[in-house]
Amino acid sequence: GPHLSSTGEVKYFCLLSTSASYWRGDENRESMQRIYGISFPEKEQLDEYLKFLEEARERDHRTLGPKLDLFSLHPEFGSGLIYWHPKGAIIRKIIEDFWKDVHLKNGYQIIYTPHIADISLWEISGHTGFYKENMFAPMEMEARAFQLKPMNCPFHILIYNTKLRSYRDLPIRWAELGTVYRYEKQGVLHGLLRVRGFTQDDAHIFCTEEQIEEEVINVLELVSFFLGKFGFTDYKIFLSTRPEKYVGSPDGWAKATTALENALKKKNMDYETDPGEGVFYGPKIDIKITDCLKREWQCSTIQVDFNIPERFHLKYTDKDGSFKTPILIHRAILGSIERFFGVLIEHYKGNFPFWLAPEQIRILPISERHIPYAENVMNNLSQYFRVQVDRRNEKVNRKIREAEEEKVPYMLIIGDKEEKSGKLALRKHGEGMLGTFTPDEVIQKLKELVVDR
Repeated sequence: GPHLSSTGEVKYFCLLSTSASYWRGDENRESMQRIYGISFPEKEQLDEYLKFLEEARERDHRTLGPKLDLFSLHPEFGSGLIYWHPKGAIIRKIIEDFWKDVHLKNGYQIIYTPHIADISLWEISGHTGFYKENMFAPMEMEARAFQLKPMNCPFHILIYNTKLRSYRDLPIRWAELGTVYRYEKQGVLHGLLRVRGFTQDDAHIFCTEEQIEEEVINVLELVSFFLGKFGFTDYKIFLSTRPEKYVGSPDGWAKATTALENALKKKNMDYETDPGEGVFYGPKIDIKITDCLKREWQCSTIQVDFNIPERFHLKYTDKDGSFKTPILIHRAILGSIERFFGVLIEHYKGNFPFWLAPEQIRILPISERHIPYAENVMNNLSQYFRVQVDRRNEKVNRKIREAEEEKVPYMLIIGDKEEKSGKLALRKHGEGMLGTFTPDEVIQKLKELVVDR
């Protein structure tokens, strides 16, 4: 410093928080107190920022997740590891089933691979040389060293190499919801957004050099489709180029970068260049989605790889009978299930779209004598929706209040009047009563919310 020539330049400010800090970051030095604050030239700007912070706190997935019984963390038994509760797990299943269905319809095949492998696999792939600091320590077993996988790609490559491929087989598109493990530093772990064990919505495309642009275009279209279905239509695109530490030739990197640029231009997608931020084996496209608070989140990535196929001696027979090395495209659309789920929680403030809600309808019988009819209604509706009956001996107002707090999208209230008329009192979360409807009318009304997910 100083950062300002005079404290008189500081206008409207607010102190935000404090934390302990070691002198020069050395834990063997003196402990000091760090004070965080913010300053703006206009009071309105400060007020707007403080309002943003309050809204962000209310949306924090680390608070909403446990409150809504979606997930928990148990750092005393391992930091950065997620425990999915039944409600969170059903949302995850819905996302994964949707993901698989769409991929199968778009020419992908689903595969599954192990969680560990002999460390020699990672030596061939180059991960031990370029990524070791992010990998868990190897496990010594049977006089061999086994490594938890930080990536899925070497496993997909091994499957490719189980037989000789022809140019007629390409492109090959293999998709996997593969769990990987990365040793993130303790200080950067953050709820679902930065973890040590997570499931990537991974896919690898083996293709010829001539097929790269078309395949990347197809992936870009798939990204737009998926993000749109989950409510994200505003995002920024970055093209990341060769870093200081890399494998392969500059010529190969130039070809891969050009292929990505051409695909973006053909789709008329605006992008920014992010120099030196590519992964060690190739350039990439990163897509950052913008949530309702205008915060950016890294999710989708597309990477063209001319290097790893050569390291594993991948081949295919070309039209003239010669052997050629295929191009490998790495891609993830959601990024990881954990991170994307955290973003969804904060974007929707826990008020998930109807098709994603873990409990779509809760039936609230006013008294115990209404439970049999409520269960008949549940049996009818559960053919189409995720429905529960609140059988507790509690006042109906309390049942309503708790269903609202748990962000259940719709409630059906059943008393003497409803049972006698054969109708249901329908209430919507956050809005109140919508009126009375027959069970068939409720089914028709709510089915419209899931038909175009």
